[in-house]
Order: sequence, then C-alpha cells, then structure tokens
Amino acid sequence: MDNYMQTQGRIFDIQRYSIHDGKGIRTIVFLKGCSLRCRWCCNPESQNYEIETMTVMGKPKTMGQDVTVEEVMKTVLKDRPYYKRTGGGLTLSGGEFLNQPEFALALLRAAKASGISTAVETTSRAQWSVIEPMLPYIDEYLMDIKHMNSAKHKEFTSQPNELMLENAKKISASGLTKLSIRVPVVPGFNDTKQEIRDIAAFTKSLPKVEKLHLLPYHKYGQGKYEGLNRPYLMGDVKSPTDEKMKELLKIATDNTGVHCQIGG
Repeated sequence: MDNYMQTQGRIFDIQRYSIHDGKGIRTIVFLKGCSLRCRWCCNPESQNYEIETMTVMGKPKTMGQDVTVEEVMKTVLKDRPYYKRTGGGLTLSGGEFLNQPEFALALLRAAKASGISTAVETTSRAQWSVIEPMLPYIDEYLMDIKHMNSAKHKEFTSQPNELMLENAKKISASGLTKLSIRVPVVPGFNDTKQEIRDIAAFTKSLPKVEKLHLLPYHKYGQGKYEGLNRPYLMGDVKSPTDEKMKELLKIATDNTGVHCQIGG
C-alpha cells in the first residue's frame, strides 16, 4: 500500500486563517529551501534547507522542523469548516515547495483525498518532470514572474529565468490548474512601465491565465536578516507609492486582457 501519509519533509511554519495566497481562508504550509536568492525576499529563513537559529525579539528561535504529511494534515483539517464556507483550503509556499517534490506531492494528494482545495505559491524553477505529476492535485497555481530579461533576473535573484518562463507556458497549456501570474514590483528592478508591459505581454501570450497580481515591495522582512546575522541587500529602497502602483496596474490591464489587481 502507498503509505504517502508518512512522507517526511522540512517546514519552518504553518500559518492558519490566512486570506492571501489563494481563494478564501487558507492554511499555508511554508517549506524550507529555495534555489533563488531574491534581494527583497521577506522570508530569508526559508532559503536554506538546513535547520537554523534566528533571533526573534531578542530570543533564539529554531527555524525548521521535520514533519510527516500526517502531522501537517492534523493541523490543516482543523479548519475544514472555514474552507467549506469560504472556498479556501491548503496552500504550499516557502521557500520553494518544488525543492521538496516528494513531500509536496504527498501533501497535495492528502489534501485532495480529504476534499480540501489546494493552491501553491511558486517560482516554478524545477524540471518539468517534477511539476507535471503535481498539476492534477493543484486547484490554484500562483506563479511568480519577476522579469523578462534573464540577465537582470539573475543579477537580482541569483538565477536566470528561461526555465521558469518555459514552465509557465507548459502549465498554462496543460489546462490542469487555474494559473495566476504574480509580479513582485520592486523599485530599481522591475518597476518601469516597459518592464511591466513586457511581463503583461508574456502573460497575454499564455493560453490560459486567470489573473495577474502586482505585489508592491515592502521591507517587512528586514528584521529577519538581522536575526540571521545576514545583510539586507535592499538598503533604503522604499515601497512603491499607491500612485505608482495604480499607474503600473493600468499598464498591466491594458496589455494582458485578463483580470489584474494590486495585491493578492
């Protein structure tokens, strides 16, 4: 018998009652490990797969624990009434959940077997052979597209973007999940009209996209870098103004043909 409920993985947090990263009220499971190093990452404790210690409010806190699918689902199932009432469910985030494919697939299978809706928040930086088997178990696929220029993408995230863009095309063409594109709007990186227009044009070229979300950069994670004794590479970069975001939203709306919004 396929005892996937005992599959083990490494997480650093479970957040209940979230209204982000998918429809309705959700439980977000944050998996450890990511192959990108985005300068603005608000969860630096997610990047390394290794268990580490972060100083939080002057006290050491262990970031990372090994759990089974069964253990995670005990928490997820507590809020089934809220999922039914709001259309919510389980969201896998990180880090990058695709870096733990066996564990992630088992979690998605467990949720679907329990009648719970699923969503994922991802860069899609993985081989197609990793992503494809998961698609039948994913109801909402929230994919980051950060920049269309691969060299600039690598400069700010440590990795080029060709694999991610190719996967976006395949995911959209599969028709197996609802795909939404999410763009972290970061001053000095991708906040010009042309850069957003380029991402919008790529979004429009995909066979099927539900929404495009523009997510304004913020500095909420800066204290975490201090807690990990790591430098915060964004310096004194400020969040884009509401006026700027509305301007970019119009560019996105005019060039995609899909529903566009700020936040998500």
